[in-house]
Amino acid sequence: MTNSIHTVLVTGGSGFVAVHCIQQLLDKDYLVRTTLRDLNKQDKVIAMLKKGGITDFSNLSFVKADLTSDDNWSTAVKDCDYVLHVASPIFLKLPRHEDEMIRPAVDGTIRVLKAARDAGAKRVVMTSNFGAVGYSHKDKTTLITEESWTDPNEKGLSAYNKSKVLAERAAWDFMEQEGGSLELSVINPMGIFGPSFTKDLSSGFELLQKVMDGSMKALPNISLGIVDVRDVADLHIRAMTNPQAKGQRFLALSGGTMSLLEIADFLKNEMPEAAANASTKTIPNWSIRIAALFNAQAKAIAPLVGIYRNASNEKARTLLGWTPRSNQEAILATAKSLVEFAS
Repeated sequence: MTNSIHTVLVTGGSGFVAVHCIQQLLDKDYLVRTTLRDLNKQDKVIAMLKKGGITDFSNLSFVKADLTSDDNWSTAVKDCDYVLHVASPIFLKLPRHEDEMIRPAVDGTIRVLKAARDAGAKRVVMTSNFGAVGYSHKDKTTLITEESWTDPNEKGLSAYNKSKVLAERAAWDFMEQEGGSLELSVINPMGIFGPSFTKDLSSGFELLQKVMDGSMKALPNISLGIVDVRDVADLHIRAMTNPQAKGQRFLALSGGTMSLLEIADFLKNEMPEAAANASTKTIPNWSIRIAALFNAQAKAIAPLVGIYRNASNEKARTLLGWTPRSNQEAILATAKSLVEFAS
């Protein structure tokens, strides 16, 4: 039996994770519908999917829908068996007040869950993030697991991470109180790297670009938990279909962490020409914290410095049979995309 009798809605189809989800779903013969805030982006999505190897688009359709409006969500979810809620509100610059970021994330999530419930969908898989899990974990002798939750009032928590934890909390509360027969699973990725299908690169790519080209003259003490975007998409699909994923959240990471210094050393070794200018000097933590008082770039980096990110991916591995690529493979694929789109 093929999957073409199953229809999956993917929200925010032009995004980095969403387009990889769409690519893998089409490869598996699902009928895929995706939402875009602007239908003029259809051609961009199709171009990305072609880059990802898709040649037949007869199973793909588009609907205009925005997380900040009720319009068209009932159309988007009509006859869908599953929903991958990957979209997140987009901000080209940080809003003046955090509520401008938090409200659309929370309200948009509830909007999608209500529409999915009312349309009779079986399960929603929601993309949350590590910021909803591990930023309040104080015991450095234990691994962070899905049992952990970030306190939304945690000192120094960014508006983005606060929006993620509050949106995920709202989703679980909604399910408990008014979810009906709908099921929910949540994916909590760490730093998402891997191959890009477009020159419009995500934030993780910008960080790696600055390491590779030497524009980051010295490297702050930041350790990253890493996951390849291909594995994030694969985990969404596993969580969508596996009965054991019902009501569960899953941390998505390759395992272990890599510091910016380790990434710089690795790329200098693997791609010596592209990473020739990468710095291997480090900046002490106190220096970043002082600089953050008057420098916007340092202020953005400061909350990441010295954060404990040792987390476990055992749940996704054992419950869903997930086998992610290594940190190094994800970083290398990112670096190759950066080189490709720069040329």
